[in-house]
Amino acid sequence: MRNPLRSVSRRDFLRTTAVGGSVGALHLAGFAQQGGPRADEQTAPRSDTGAEFITPDTQSAVDRGLGLLAQSQSADGSFGDRISGATAGITGLSGLALLGAGNQPGRGKYGRNASRVVDYVTGLVTGTNPGFLSDNQFGRMGNQPSAMYSHGFAGLFLAEVCGMLPDVQRQKKVRAVLEKATAFAVAAQNGEGGWRYEPNAPFADVSVTVAMMMALRAARNAGVFVRKDVVRRGAKYIRECQLADGGFSYFKGNGPSAFARTAAAVVGLYSASIPEDEKVNNGAIERGLRYLQQFMPNRQFNQRELPPAHYYYGQYYAALAMWSAGGDYWRTWFPAIRDELLGRARASGGTWTDTYHGPAYATAMSLIVLQLPNNYLPILQK
Repeated sequence: MRNPLRSVSRRDFLRTTAVGGSVGALHLAGFAQQGGPRADEQTAPRSDTGAEFITPDTQSAVDRGLGLLAQSQSADGSFGDRISGATAGITGLSGLALLGAGNQPGRGKYGRNASRVVDYVTGLVTGTNPGFLSDNQFGRMGNQPSAMYSHGFAGLFLAEVCGMLPDVQRQKKVRAVLEKATAFAVAAQNGEGGWRYEPNAPFADVSVTVAMMMALRAARNAGVFVRKDVVRRGAKYIRECQLADGGFSYFKGNGPSAFARTAAAVVGLYSASIPEDEKVNNGAIERGLRYLQQFMPNRQFNQRELPPAHYYYGQYYAALAMWSAGGDYWRTWFPAIRDELLGRARASGGTWTDTYHGPAYATAMSLIVLQLPNNYLPILQK
Protein backbone atom coordinates (compact mmCIF):
# COMPACT_ATOMS: atom_id res chain seq x y z
CA MET A 1 0.00 0.00 0.00
CA ARG A 2 1.23 3.49 -0.79
CA ASN A 3 0.02 6.64 0.88
CA PRO A 4 -1.30 8.79 -2.00
CA LEU A 5 -1.13 11.92 0.17
CA ARG A 6 2.60 11.84 0.78
CA SER A 7 5.48 11.50 -1.67
CA VAL A 8 7.81 8.76 -0.45
CA SER A 9 10.04 6.25 -2.18
CA ARG A 10 8.83 2.68 -2.41
CA ARG A 11 11.78 1.46 -0.31
CA ASP A 12 11.20 4.08 2.41
CA PHE A 13 7.51 3.28 2.53
CA LEU A 14 8.10 -0.45 2.75
CA ARG A 15 10.49 0.07 5.64
CA THR A 16 7.50 1.22 7.68
CA THR A 17 4.85 -1.17 6.35
CA ALA A 18 6.52 -4.37 5.10
CA VAL A 19 5.56 -7.68 6.61
CA GLY A 20 8.69 -7.69 8.75
CA GLY A 21 7.57 -4.58 10.66
CA SER A 22 6.13 -4.96 14.27
CA VAL A 23 7.55 -29.92 -2.27
CA GLY A 24 12.04 -33.17 -1.72
CA ALA A 25 13.56 -35.76 0.61
CA LEU A 26 13.79 -36.37 4.35
CA HIS A 27 16.26 -34.48 6.52
CA LEU A 28 19.79 -35.82 6.16
CA ALA A 29 20.92 -37.81 9.15
CA GLY A 30 24.33 -36.16 8.99
CA PHE A 31 22.80 -32.76 9.64
CA ALA A 32 20.49 -33.60 12.54
CA GLN A 33 22.31 -31.57 15.18
CA GLN A 34 20.62 -28.80 17.14
CA GLY A 35 19.89 -25.77 14.98
CA GLY A 36 20.97 -22.18 15.53
CA PRO A 37 24.06 -20.01 15.07
CA ARG A 38 27.53 -21.48 15.55
CA ALA A 39 29.56 -20.28 18.52
CA ASP A 40 31.55 -17.81 16.41
CA GLU A 41 28.33 -16.46 14.87
CA GLN A 42 26.79 -15.83 18.28
CA THR A 43 29.51 -13.27 18.99
CA ALA A 44 29.55 -11.69 15.51
CA PRO A 45 28.31 -8.10 15.13
CA ARG A 46 24.52 -8.15 14.87
CA SER A 47 22.56 -6.71 11.98
CA ASP A 48 18.82 -6.37 11.41
CA THR A 49 18.95 -8.79 8.47
CA GLY A 50 21.48 -11.39 9.61
CA ALA A 51 23.83 -10.46 6.75
CA GLU A 52 26.71 -11.74 8.89
CA PHE A 53 25.32 -15.27 8.46
CA ILE A 54 26.09 -15.26 4.71
CA THR A 55 29.29 -17.29 4.95
CA PRO A 56 31.65 -17.85 1.98
CA ASP A 57 30.22 -21.36 1.62
CA THR A 58 26.72 -19.90 1.55
CA GLN A 59 27.61 -17.37 -1.11
CA SER A 60 29.34 -20.02 -3.21
CA ALA A 61 26.24 -22.21 -3.06
CA VAL A 62 24.04 -19.25 -3.99
CA ASP A 63 26.27 -18.29 -6.91
CA ARG A 64 26.28 -21.86 -8.18
CA GLY A 65 22.52 -22.13 -7.78
CA LEU A 66 21.89 -18.89 -9.64
CA GLY A 67 24.09 -20.05 -12.51
CA LEU A 68 22.35 -23.41 -12.78
CA LEU A 69 18.94 -21.79 -12.55
CA ALA A 70 19.74 -19.33 -15.32
CA GLN A 71 21.01 -22.15 -17.54
CA SER A 72 17.75 -24.04 -17.10
CA GLN A 73 15.56 -21.19 -18.35
CA SER A 74 13.58 -22.06 -21.47
CA ALA A 75 13.67 -19.98 -24.62
CA ASP A 76 10.26 -18.47 -23.79
CA GLY A 77 11.53 -17.28 -20.40
CA SER A 78 9.84 -19.95 -18.31
CA PHE A 79 11.23 -22.38 -15.75
CA GLY A 80 10.07 -25.89 -14.84
CA ASP A 81 8.22 -28.62 -16.69
CA ARG A 82 4.93 -28.40 -18.55
CA ILE A 83 3.45 -31.58 -17.07
CA SER A 84 2.24 -30.47 -13.64
CA GLY A 85 0.69 -27.20 -14.78
CA ALA A 86 2.93 -25.39 -12.31
CA THR A 87 5.24 -23.71 -14.82
CA ALA A 88 3.88 -20.21 -14.23
CA GLY A 89 4.33 -20.54 -10.47
CA ILE A 90 7.83 -22.02 -10.72
CA THR A 91 8.74 -19.25 -13.15
CA GLY A 92 7.49 -16.63 -10.71
CA LEU A 93 9.51 -18.18 -7.88
CA SER A 94 12.59 -18.36 -10.11
CA GLY A 95 12.15 -14.70 -10.93
CA LEU A 96 11.99 -13.90 -7.22
CA ALA A 97 15.23 -15.84 -6.71
CA LEU A 98 16.90 -13.70 -9.38
CA LEU A 99 15.57 -10.50 -7.81
CA GLY A 100 16.81 -11.73 -4.42
CA ALA A 101 20.37 -11.53 -5.74
CA GLY A 102 19.92 -7.92 -6.83
CA ASN A 103 19.19 -8.64 -10.48
CA GLN A 104 16.56 -6.53 -12.19
CA PRO A 105 15.30 -6.61 -15.78
CA GLY A 106 18.26 -5.52 -17.87
CA ARG A 107 20.46 -4.96 -14.81
CA GLY A 108 22.85 -7.30 -13.06
CA LYS A 109 24.54 -10.54 -14.09
CA TYR A 110 21.17 -12.21 -14.62
CA GLY A 111 19.25 -9.12 -15.65
CA ARG A 112 18.46 -10.61 -19.05
CA ASN A 113 17.04 -13.71 -17.39
CA ALA A 114 14.86 -11.56 -15.13
CA SER A 115 13.66 -9.60 -18.16
CA ARG A 116 12.64 -12.83 -19.92
CA VAL A 117 10.65 -13.88 -16.84
CA VAL A 118 8.75 -10.60 -17.10
CA ASP A 119 7.96 -11.27 -20.75
CA TYR A 120 6.74 -14.80 -20.01
CA VAL A 121 4.54 -13.83 -17.07
CA THR A 122 2.98 -10.82 -18.77
CA GLY A 123 2.20 -13.03 -21.78
CA LEU A 124 0.07 -15.36 -19.68
CA VAL A 125 -3.00 -13.11 -19.63
CA THR A 126 -3.81 -13.71 -23.29
CA GLY A 127 -5.72 -16.94 -22.57
CA THR A 128 -9.41 -17.60 -22.01
CA ASN A 129 -9.37 -16.20 -18.45
CA PRO A 130 -8.33 -12.53 -18.53
CA GLY A 131 -5.91 -11.75 -15.72
CA PHE A 132 -5.27 -15.40 -14.89
CA LEU A 133 -1.52 -15.99 -14.60
CA SER A 134 -1.21 -19.68 -15.37
CA ASP A 135 -0.08 -21.95 -18.17
CA ASN A 136 -3.62 -23.34 -18.23
CA GLN A 137 -3.08 -25.79 -21.06
CA PHE A 138 -5.83 -28.15 -19.90
CA GLY A 139 -8.61 -25.63 -20.33
CA ARG A 140 -10.09 -26.01 -16.86
CA MET A 141 -8.42 -24.97 -13.61
CA GLY A 142 -9.82 -27.86 -11.62
CA ASN A 143 -7.81 -30.31 -13.72
CA GLN A 144 -4.55 -28.83 -12.46
CA PRO A 145 -4.54 -27.92 -8.76
CA SER A 146 -1.30 -25.99 -9.22
CA ALA A 147 -3.02 -23.37 -11.36
CA MET A 148 -4.25 -21.08 -8.58
CA TYR A 149 -0.96 -21.47 -6.69
CA SER A 150 0.77 -20.45 -9.91
CA HIS A 151 -1.35 -17.34 -10.12
CA GLY A 152 -0.30 -16.37 -6.60
CA PHE A 153 3.43 -16.93 -7.11
CA ALA A 154 3.49 -15.36 -10.58
CA GLY A 155 1.45 -12.41 -9.33
CA LEU A 156 3.85 -11.94 -6.43
CA PHE A 157 6.78 -11.75 -8.85
CA LEU A 158 4.96 -9.30 -11.10
CA ALA A 159 4.19 -7.01 -8.17
CA GLU A 160 7.78 -7.18 -6.91
CA VAL A 161 9.26 -6.32 -10.30
CA CYS A 162 6.75 -3.53 -10.97
CA GLY A 163 8.67 -0.26 -11.08
CA MET A 164 12.03 -1.88 -11.88
CA LEU A 165 11.79 -1.78 -15.67
CA PRO A 166 13.77 1.04 -17.31
CA ASP A 167 11.64 0.99 -20.46
CA VAL A 168 8.49 3.05 -19.98
CA GLN A 169 6.31 1.01 -22.31
CA ARG A 170 7.30 -2.30 -20.72
CA GLN A 171 6.64 -0.82 -17.30
CA LYS A 172 3.15 0.23 -18.40
CA LYS A 173 2.50 -3.29 -19.64
CA VAL A 174 3.64 -4.82 -16.34
CA ARG A 175 1.41 -2.45 -14.43
CA ALA A 176 -1.59 -3.23 -16.67
CA VAL A 177 -1.12 -6.99 -16.33
CA LEU A 178 -0.63 -6.67 -12.56
CA GLU A 179 -3.91 -4.79 -12.27
CA LYS A 180 -5.72 -7.50 -14.27
CA ALA A 181 -4.11 -10.27 -12.21
CA THR A 182 -5.08 -8.54 -8.98
CA ALA A 183 -8.66 -8.08 -10.17
CA PHE A 184 -8.79 -11.78 -11.05
CA ALA A 185 -7.59 -12.75 -7.57
CA VAL A 186 -10.12 -10.48 -5.87
CA ALA A 187 -12.96 -11.86 -8.01
CA ALA A 188 -11.87 -15.44 -7.23
CA GLN A 189 -12.34 -15.04 -3.46
CA ASN A 190 -15.12 -17.34 -2.28
CA GLY A 191 -17.87 -17.17 0.30
CA GLU A 192 -15.62 -18.40 3.10
CA GLY A 193 -13.28 -15.48 2.50
CA GLY A 194 -10.45 -17.58 1.10
CA TRP A 195 -9.38 -19.22 -2.13
CA ARG A 196 -9.22 -22.74 -3.55
CA TYR A 197 -8.27 -24.50 -6.81
CA GLU A 198 -11.15 -22.89 -8.68
CA PRO A 199 -12.38 -19.26 -8.50
CA ASN A 200 -15.32 -18.94 -6.12
CA ALA A 201 -15.09 -22.59 -5.06
CA PRO A 202 -17.65 -23.65 -2.41
CA PHE A 203 -14.91 -23.89 0.22
CA ALA A 204 -11.36 -22.58 0.65
CA ASP A 205 -8.04 -23.96 1.87
CA VAL A 206 -5.36 -22.18 3.85
CA SER A 207 -2.55 -22.86 1.38
CA VAL A 208 -4.04 -21.27 -1.74
CA THR A 209 -5.41 -18.49 0.46
CA VAL A 210 -1.91 -17.59 1.66
CA ALA A 211 -0.55 -17.54 -1.90
CA MET A 212 -3.27 -15.05 -2.84
CA MET A 213 -2.86 -12.96 0.31
CA MET A 214 0.85 -12.53 -0.31
CA ALA A 215 0.30 -11.59 -3.95
CA LEU A 216 -2.36 -9.07 -2.95
CA ARG A 217 -0.07 -7.56 -0.33
CA ALA A 218 2.70 -7.11 -2.90
CA ALA A 219 0.22 -5.57 -5.33
CA ARG A 220 -0.94 -3.14 -2.64
CA ASN A 221 2.68 -2.21 -1.98
CA ALA A 222 3.08 -1.51 -5.69
CA GLY A 223 0.15 0.91 -5.56
CA VAL A 224 -2.66 -1.30 -6.88
CA PHE A 225 -5.93 -0.72 -5.05
CA VAL A 226 -7.34 -3.71 -3.16
CA ARG A 227 -10.46 -3.30 -1.06
CA LYS A 228 -9.84 -3.63 2.66
CA ASP A 229 -12.67 -6.11 3.12
CA VAL A 230 -11.00 -8.54 0.71
CA VAL A 231 -7.88 -8.61 2.87
CA ARG A 232 -9.79 -8.75 6.15
CA ARG A 233 -11.91 -11.70 4.97
CA GLY A 234 -8.79 -13.55 3.85
CA ALA A 235 -7.08 -13.02 7.19
CA LYS A 236 -10.23 -14.07 9.05
CA TYR A 237 -10.36 -17.32 7.11
CA ILE A 238 -6.73 -18.06 7.97
CA ARG A 239 -7.35 -17.37 11.66
CA GLU A 240 -10.35 -19.70 11.59
CA CYS A 241 -8.00 -22.52 10.55
CA GLN A 242 -5.87 -22.16 13.70
CA LEU A 243 -6.13 -24.98 16.25
CA ALA A 244 -5.58 -25.10 20.01
CA ASP A 245 -1.91 -26.11 19.63
CA GLY A 246 -1.16 -22.95 17.63
CA GLY A 247 -0.83 -24.78 14.34
CA PHE A 248 -3.16 -24.48 11.38
CA SER A 249 -5.37 -26.99 9.60
CA TYR A 250 -5.67 -27.17 5.82
CA PHE A 251 -9.42 -26.54 5.83
CA LYS A 252 -11.42 -24.51 8.32
CA GLY A 253 -12.64 -26.82 11.05
CA ASN A 254 -11.26 -29.94 9.37
CA GLY A 255 -7.98 -31.78 9.90
CA PRO A 256 -4.89 -31.57 12.12
CA SER A 257 -2.23 -28.89 12.30
CA ALA A 258 1.04 -29.34 10.41
CA PHE A 259 4.35 -27.55 9.92
CA ALA A 260 4.16 -26.44 6.28
CA ARG A 261 0.66 -25.01 6.34
CA THR A 262 1.29 -23.34 9.69
CA ALA A 263 4.36 -21.61 8.29
CA ALA A 264 2.31 -20.43 5.32
CA ALA A 265 -0.57 -19.27 7.53
CA VAL A 266 1.73 -17.10 9.62
CA VAL A 267 3.04 -15.43 6.46
CA GLY A 268 -0.52 -14.95 5.24
CA LEU A 269 -1.41 -13.10 8.43
CA TYR A 270 1.71 -10.97 8.24
CA SER A 271 0.64 -10.11 4.69
CA ALA A 272 -2.70 -8.71 5.82
CA SER A 273 -1.38 -5.59 7.56
CA ILE A 274 -4.77 -4.14 8.49
CA PRO A 275 -4.65 -1.81 11.54
CA GLU A 276 -8.12 -2.78 12.79
CA ASP A 277 -7.10 -6.45 12.93
CA GLU A 278 -3.56 -5.98 14.20
CA LYS A 279 -4.22 -7.27 17.72
CA VAL A 280 -6.09 -10.41 16.71
CA ASN A 281 -3.71 -11.19 13.85
CA ASN A 282 -0.65 -10.69 16.04
CA GLY A 283 -2.07 -13.06 18.64
CA ALA A 284 -2.57 -15.77 16.03
CA ILE A 285 0.90 -15.10 14.61
CA GLU A 286 2.58 -15.48 17.99
CA ARG A 287 0.83 -18.79 18.65
CA GLY A 288 1.83 -19.96 15.18
CA LEU A 289 5.47 -18.99 15.70
CA ARG A 290 5.58 -20.92 18.97
CA TYR A 291 4.16 -23.97 17.19
CA LEU A 292 6.81 -23.70 14.46
CA GLN A 293 9.66 -23.74 16.97
CA GLN A 294 9.35 -27.50 17.37
CA PHE A 295 10.31 -27.87 13.69
CA MET A 296 13.68 -26.13 13.92
CA PRO A 297 15.78 -27.20 10.89
CA ASN A 298 18.64 -29.66 11.31
CA ARG A 299 16.47 -32.02 13.30
CA GLN A 300 14.95 -35.23 12.02
CA PHE A 301 11.20 -35.47 11.48
CA ASN A 302 9.09 -38.31 10.19
CA GLN A 303 7.08 -38.14 6.98
CA ARG A 304 3.86 -37.40 8.83
CA GLU A 305 5.40 -34.36 10.53
CA LEU A 306 7.12 -33.09 7.39
CA PRO A 307 6.02 -34.90 4.19
CA PRO A 308 8.74 -34.96 1.51
CA ALA A 309 6.34 -33.33 -0.97
CA HIS A 310 6.03 -30.30 1.32
CA TYR A 311 9.71 -29.83 2.23
CA TYR A 312 10.70 -26.82 0.10
CA TYR A 313 7.24 -25.28 0.35
CA GLY A 314 7.37 -25.49 4.15
CA GLN A 315 10.92 -24.21 4.51
CA TYR A 316 10.20 -21.31 2.15
CA TYR A 317 7.26 -20.11 4.20
CA ALA A 318 8.92 -20.87 7.55
CA ALA A 319 11.89 -18.70 6.61
CA LEU A 320 9.58 -15.88 5.51
CA ALA A 321 7.68 -16.20 8.79
CA MET A 322 10.87 -16.00 10.89
CA TRP A 323 12.24 -13.16 8.78
CA SER A 324 9.02 -11.24 9.35
CA ALA A 325 9.13 -11.97 13.08
CA GLY A 326 12.75 -10.81 13.21
CA GLY A 327 14.90 -10.71 16.33
CA ASP A 328 15.85 -14.00 17.94
CA TYR A 329 13.28 -15.85 15.85
CA TRP A 330 15.23 -15.01 12.70
CA ARG A 331 18.73 -15.19 14.18
CA THR A 332 18.08 -18.71 15.45
CA TRP A 333 16.17 -20.04 12.45
CA PHE A 334 18.26 -18.75 9.56
CA PRO A 335 21.62 -20.36 10.44
CA ALA A 336 19.79 -23.66 10.97
CA ILE A 337 17.97 -23.68 7.64
CA ARG A 338 21.07 -22.30 5.92
CA ASP A 339 23.15 -25.25 7.13
CA GLU A 340 20.41 -27.73 6.24
CA LEU A 341 20.04 -26.40 2.70
CA LEU A 342 23.80 -26.35 2.20
CA GLY A 343 23.92 -29.95 3.42
CA ARG A 344 21.24 -30.96 0.93
CA ALA A 345 23.16 -29.33 -1.90
CA ARG A 346 26.40 -31.10 -0.90
CA ALA A 347 24.59 -34.44 -0.74
CA SER A 348 23.25 -33.88 -4.30
CA GLY A 349 26.50 -32.84 -5.92
CA GLY A 350 26.01 -29.11 -5.41
CA THR A 351 22.40 -28.80 -6.53
CA TRP A 352 18.89 -28.83 -5.09
CA THR A 353 16.12 -30.93 -6.54
CA ASP A 354 12.57 -31.96 -5.77
CA THR A 355 10.94 -35.23 -6.77
CA TYR A 356 7.60 -33.58 -7.37
CA HIS A 357 8.40 -30.31 -9.15
CA GLY A 358 12.01 -30.66 -10.27
CA PRO A 359 15.29 -28.81 -9.75
CA ALA A 360 14.17 -25.32 -10.80
CA TYR A 361 11.50 -25.30 -8.10
CA ALA A 362 13.83 -26.60 -5.39
CA THR A 363 16.64 -24.26 -6.44
CA ALA A 364 14.40 -21.20 -6.54
CA MET A 365 12.93 -21.92 -3.11
CA SER A 366 16.39 -22.54 -1.62
CA LEU A 367 17.85 -19.39 -3.16
CA ILE A 368 15.01 -17.20 -1.92
CA VAL A 369 15.61 -18.46 1.62
CA LEU A 370 19.41 -18.18 1.52
CA GLN A 371 19.29 -14.66 0.07
CA LEU A 372 16.80 -13.16 2.52
CA PRO A 373 19.61 -11.33 4.39
CA ASN A 374 20.31 -9.43 1.16
CA ASN A 375 17.06 -7.55 1.87
CA TYR A 376 16.35 -7.01 -1.83
CA LEU A 377 12.75 -8.23 -2.23
CA PRO A 378 10.49 -5.19 -1.82
CA ILE A 379 7.72 -6.96 0.11
CA LEU A 380 10.23 -8.09 2.75
CA GLN A 381 12.51 -5.06 2.99
CA LYS A 382 13.41 -3.87 6.47
